[in-house]
Amino acid sequence: MTRFLRTWRGAGTLLAALALVAATLLAPVVARPDPAAAAPPPTGPSGDAFYTPPNPLPSGADGDVIWWRQLPDDLINKGYLLLYRSESALGAPVAVSGRVLVPKAAWRGPGVRPIVSVASGTRGIGDGCAPSKWQPDYEKPLFIDAMLRRGWAVAITDYEGLGTPGTHPYVVGRSEGRGVIDVVRAATRLPASGLRSGGPIAFAGYSQGGGGAAWAGELAPTYAPELNVVGISAGGTPADLDVVAKSLDGTLGFGFLLLASLGLNAAYPELNLPAYLNEKGKQLYATQQGACVDAVFGYAFQRIADYTTSNPLSTPQWQARLAENKLGSAPPRAPVYLFHGTHDEIIPLSQAQTLRRQYCAAGVKVRWATFVGEHVTTLVASAPDVIGFLTDRFAGKPATSNC
Repeated sequence: MTRFLRTWRGAGTLLAALALVAATLLAPVVARPDPAAAAPPPTGPSGDAFYTPPNPLPSGADGDVIWWRQLPDDLINKGYLLLYRSESALGAPVAVSGRVLVPKAAWRGPGVRPIVSVASGTRGIGDGCAPSKWQPDYEKPLFIDAMLRRGWAVAITDYEGLGTPGTHPYVVGRSEGRGVIDVVRAATRLPASGLRSGGPIAFAGYSQGGGGAAWAGELAPTYAPELNVVGISAGGTPADLDVVAKSLDGTLGFGFLLLASLGLNAAYPELNLPAYLNEKGKQLYATQQGACVDAVFGYAFQRIADYTTSNPLSTPQWQARLAENKLGSAPPRAPVYLFHGTHDEIIPLSQAQTLRRQYCAAGVKVRWATFVGEHVTTLVASAPDVIGFLTDRFAGKPATSNC
């Protein structure tokens, strides 16, 4: 009898365990929220109020659309203005604005319609300089129209702090790269766009945009591993800000160095730029927080010493942040078209050549090209090759390298 009771108790324990397992297996599966399946985002306010996000920022994931508005259509494309979630250089949640342009004609290529995230070149640091506001849009006739004619969708971030509250962290890599990535996510999470996730993605930009595209390429494998990034086009790229800063001091492009100083200071409060400024520098700091690129050449051939009591760029704090914003430490996994002007007077060719060597050494498939010319002429001359490179990537052709 005792043996029978022990056996029964053992069987009862086993049956209870089996029942627990069965209940677990048969219980409803609670899925994690899918951003693409969430409720459609609301329509945002009109005018400049669109760029002021709700406070507090709605909870959500990077790339979620906070609100949106439809832009006036042209004959062949639909346009959308978005406010979406992203992250600052320090990883804080921020709202960033941007645009999405989608051809009206159905995609006739294989698979899902490709998306190019275009990182804009320098517009400035003021809210009125945002690419979605700034006219004329010089990149549209050079690159964007050709992309749309091929049936690709185009997503264009305004970057953090351009249009939206706060000072734009100009040339701060992680902020720019995340903005470039998250506008693609936002484009596919806006039901009105008709765009789907999972399709081929490319990043493309020149000058500041070359940096933004390259940073997006370096960040994507860890920040957005779900994206199918097939190519990166980065031209006139400020890959090493320390080298760029030293080359700009006392030159035609000194105003870009001023913008970069303001941008870095905005991203990293411990840099405390005002502590290094003389009276002339303090006046500039107080009056140029809203400067657009057209003001840059008003500071041609001036020097850091004209505005400071001591050079902040030589301090350990500034050197550490400049090093943190140097491209090349996390090479992208997608093929890269890297190009530069032989006589670029704004961004030195030498530091782009260094980036090429780093990428090549890391096994990146790099197509490298130089164009005889300075900064602006290289932008124009490179346009057909950029489109050709992206066309091959979206067609699935094997990438070649001239490392």
